[in-house]
Amino acid sequence: MKIREVSCSTALSPSSLPGLDYALNPSRGCSIGCVYCYAPSVLREDRAWGRFVDVKRNIPAVLAKELKRKQPGVVGIGTVTDGYQPLEARYHLTRYCLEQLVRFGFPVSVQTKSSLVLKDLALLKRLTDAEVGVTITTLDDSMRRRFEPFSSPSERRLATLSALNGAGLSTWAFIGPILPGATDATAEALLRAVHGAGTTHVMIDRLRYRPGVWDRVEDAARALSLLPLYAASRDDPRFFEPLEAHLLAVGRDLGLRIELAFPAGW
Repeated sequence: MKIREVSCSTALSPSSLPGLDYALNPSRGCSIGCVYCYAPSVLREDRAWGRFVDVKRNIPAVLAKELKRKQPGVVGIGTVTDGYQPLEARYHLTRYCLEQLVRFGFPVSVQTKSSLVLKDLALLKRLTDAEVGVTITTLDDSMRRRFEPFSSPSERRLATLSALNGAGLSTWAFIGPILPGATDATAEALLRAVHGAGTTHVMIDRLRYRPGVWDRVEDAARALSLLPLYAASRDDPRFFEPLEAHLLAVGRDLGLRIELAFPAGW
């Protein structure tokens, strides 16, 4: 893992993601190394994803200047990286950015795979409008390790949701991407676990083969003897429809507010 400390000229970027006005990413690159991540395609990044992180050391100061003149809007933290990847324990950049967002009263939506978000509970509770989404793709730990090599175990993420709910924060679970042979195999247990953690809002998303994604997914699928299944998911545009329908039906039976994360064709 190559870590560089860099400076940034901007902190907030316009966001096209549903429900977000701005994107805030305290680093470029992510040490969690999810093989299905399409952030490299979004960023047009050629370096090996999961092998580098550029830490934007000055981003809290840049953010403070921008918030003085920006129109209020929802700031999404972690749209092309995880704001609570392990480096946050050292650099605290997400925390320092949250302090500025509290100061200027901007709404915040955090998405993460990490329990490190719990260290900022006090700050998150000071925001007048804040929500935290926790991504969980499967309860099968061997599959998790293959597709999300350096992520927190799913049980820890469920415990994080429970703690966030216990603190009175608004939460949602992101079951995405749907991993054939992994997400579908534990779908009912996963949704029941999310419900048991006190979260009632769930968003789901299919595996999206943006440029470069197949090259990384192929190796994981081959190692799991699932290559034909993943090739079908890549080649058949309707492959995920039954899996999405199943998740939606199970979630609704549990009383969850469950929805597709992105509009058709996104």
